[in-house]
Amino acid sequence: MRREDTIILGGGPAGSAAAITLAKAGERPLVLERQRETGDALCGGFLSWHSLALLERLGIEKLRGATVDHVRLFSPNGSASARLPRPALGLSRRQLDSRLLAHAEALGARVEREVTARALDGCTIRTDGETFAPDRLLLATGKHDVRGGGRPKPDGDPALGLRVRLGPAPALTRLVDGAIELHLFDRGYAGLVLQEDGSANLCLAVRKSRLNEAGGPRALLHAIGRDVPALGERLAWLADQAAIDAIASVPYGWRATGTTPGVYRLGDQAGVMPSLAGEGMGIALTSGLLAGEAVLAGRPAEAFQRDLARRTGRPIAVARAILAFAERPPRAPLLVRTMRLAPGLATLLARATRVGH
Repeated sequence: MRREDTIILGGGPAGSAAAITLAKAGERPLVLERQRETGDALCGGFLSWHSLALLERLGIEKLRGATVDHVRLFSPNGSASARLPRPALGLSRRQLDSRLLAHAEALGARVEREVTARALDGCTIRTDGETFAPDRLLLATGKHDVRGGGRPKPDGDPALGLRVRLGPAPALTRLVDGAIELHLFDRGYAGLVLQEDGSANLCLAVRKSRLNEAGGPRALLHAIGRDVPALGERLAWLADQAAIDAIASVPYGWRATGTTPGVYRLGDQAGVMPSLAGEGMGIALTSGLLAGEAVLAGRPAEAFQRDLARRTGRPIAVARAILAFAERPPRAPLLVRTMRLAPGLATLLARATRVGH
């Protein structure tokens, strides 16, 4: 059994932000990452201006991505567009996660890869090869749950996450350039934004019933492309052999209001914000910063978790309400018309879904 002071389980944005915060103060936390090489996680691939400011605070600058300065909203019956309050960035998780984890390691954090947690018992981590027993555990495994982690599975008609890359192609770049696009359809929505290599990242949140009706992920894409013509136009750049990543039972709207002693929950293990709000990365980075500061200050995990739940309560509730409104076909056109009449709505929603630090 390996004894450690602090282990961070997961080397994504939340875990890396915590590792950087601790390492800057002279600590040497151990980060356990299940992947051998940094992959491109199932994610919207969008960094808001708030997230970019947090990254600068962590020491991450000059990211190479696609500049985003406005949002486009599409429904089966129309579209609307509005400028964002400040420029944002379309960026792959491969680049973001690599930069963050490398920076944490350069500051003194220790990183061990190809370590898969099979079960948790309080702070104790059981893997295929050994057992780790840290004094404190920062749980940052993202949407991947670990047996014993304590995050509930949603009931009823659960939401699924799907992601596929389109292109790259010059015509697609001209079509999407400068925008984060939201496409609303029956029982779901899709977000689309360009990435640093010129491809477009298409990420969907869809109810299981809709996927079952379509008969599979590729059939679903074709069906919603018919529902929303603008999305169908973009799906023309879907390669026949393009991989479609999926994750089941995403508990949108859930947040951890408590925890077990010594276990600090970060990112999606602390709260799952519907990604159409564009602040998923903001929650991850903020939670990592706050967790690192809490550990340095000697704050118990229970106090940290209550404070984080308070900070994320309103943003997650607002984003969940928007999702409930947007994924019902009769209501989607109303949201589009509202944005046409009040383009400042995008700014108001951005402020309402931001998690402050």
